[in-house]
Amino acid sequence: MTYLVTSKHGRPITMQNGQLIVPYNPIIPYIEGDGIGPDIWRASVRVLDAAVEKTYSGQRKIHWLEVYAGEKANSLFNTWLPDETVDACRNYLVSIKGPLKTPIGGGIRSLNVALRQILDMYVCLRPVRWFKGVPSPVKDPGAVDMVIFRENTEDIYAGLEFEQGSDENKLFMHLLQENFPVQFAKIRFPETSGIGIKPVSKEGTERLVKAAINYCLINQRKSLTIVHKGNIMKFTEGAFRNWAYAIAEREYPEQTYTRLQWEKTRANSGEAVANMEQQEALAKGCILIKDAIADIALQQVLTRPVDFDVIATLNLNGDYLSDALAAQVGGIGIAPGGNINYLTGTAIFEATHGTAPKYANLDKVNPGSLILSGEMMLRYIGWTEAADAILDAMDAAIASKRVTYDFARLMDNAIEVKCSEFADNMIEYL
Repeated sequence: MTYLVTSKHGRPITMQNGQLIVPYNPIIPYIEGDGIGPDIWRASVRVLDAAVEKTYSGQRKIHWLEVYAGEKANSLFNTWLPDETVDACRNYLVSIKGPLKTPIGGGIRSLNVALRQILDMYVCLRPVRWFKGVPSPVKDPGAVDMVIFRENTEDIYAGLEFEQGSDENKLFMHLLQENFPVQFAKIRFPETSGIGIKPVSKEGTERLVKAAINYCLINQRKSLTIVHKGNIMKFTEGAFRNWAYAIAEREYPEQTYTRLQWEKTRANSGEAVANMEQQEALAKGCILIKDAIADIALQQVLTRPVDFDVIATLNLNGDYLSDALAAQVGGIGIAPGGNINYLTGTAIFEATHGTAPKYANLDKVNPGSLILSGEMMLRYIGWTEAADAILDAMDAAIASKRVTYDFARLMDNAIEVKCSEFADNMIEYL
């Protein structure tokens, strides 16, 4: 099966010496998505094209290449994730996608997870900020300005599970009982337990944390918080914390100051000396590396959001944390995301919400998540002027109070508009 027809005018993005080489006419694959995916893609692509056209006076243009996954791929090719789609995302490096339905039954557990793992996009990048006027359940949503680096390929999302009652489960239980009787004894009801395995590697931790530190340096962010549950899961989440501190101190000694350094100085010379050492390091522009237990972090991003800047965390914690933060600034309907391998350059930017099938083809829902994911994509390829224009237009469109139903029902004196009309509104403000 071969379905791809590439543009005659566009050129692929490439990677040389660790840097993206982006032509003025890049070919970028897109997956429109399931459910509301076509609605929000039609709105989003008009905003992205208009931003590029207006910002660069027609000198740059994205050549979109449709690739298929989800229900559309299954109906056309009898497969939920064609090999050609994966190859296109790999070969053209930078892609964008709408929400995808998770197939029911056997096979692929999640198309989103499958793409992340097949392409080894080890960072799930989730910036979280508030746009003035967006309804929020918290008193001061403007204090939320965080960027989450969620490890994307390990943890319990690796899919190493054994279903209760299955032959694989019985075999695993037998191996555990025979070889690790102390650990087996901790399973309270072994006959009726499903089992999951949580892999966390040193290599996976180090590449995530390096990406987060590099982001801090490039974007002049002040701190990196390692969020973990290492007080309970000592050899996975605890190891994640320890490896994160170690690589910061080993590879970025002049650019970072860690909480472990502060604790060592306090033990040797007292707290006053440790505080002075930290203040001097931060005054020189060092990034503060600290850590927080996951459950406490989920409280403190609500009560003390200004204490958090960039966050590095494991897969499950990152899933919880990014959605909780999205709720503080207006909900997941406006939350963007990207999956990135900074070593190969491969990246897929995506709407972070679900397919909402009851709203499909109604031209109703908020396209903000996909539009802002496109903004992230433009920033990733170095077209920062167009990305900035989209952020400004989003601010202005929301301030005009001509918004989709999710915001209109919560804002005073708002005018409800369609998904496509919100895109029109943004384009007016570009």
